[in-house]
Amino acid sequence: MAKVTTKIASSRQRAARVRATAKGTTERPRLSVHISLTHVSAQIIDDTTGKTLAAASTVGAKAKGSLTDKAATVGTDIAKKAKAAKVKAVVFDRGPKLYHGRVKALADAARKEGLEF
Repeated sequence: MAKVTTKIASSRQRAARVRATAKGTTERPRLSVHISLTHVSAQIIDDTTGKTLAAASTVGAKAKGSLTDKAATVGTDIAKKAKAAKVKAVVFDRGPKLYHGRVKALADAARKEGLEF
């Protein structure tokens, strides 16, 4: 049981380290990414007011393909919703995940749609 507790604590510590430098403002909100074993979700959050401006997820969607393909789809969706919410630039918050694979696919798809970070 101690090993599980250590992994969770390490994950929370990595996420806190990333979030210490990634603060969302009204002009440049935070794009927070969460990737589980089956789903990908992303939110654009204004930390000054604590409001979610836009969100996209694979939960409830009939997305096909690998999780990397699903992450790219979520990246495209979140960028379109950000444009609708008049958000052009964001601060990228990858949480405890490394910037490669699924996280990178989501970020590249969002950049391709015109979101700046």
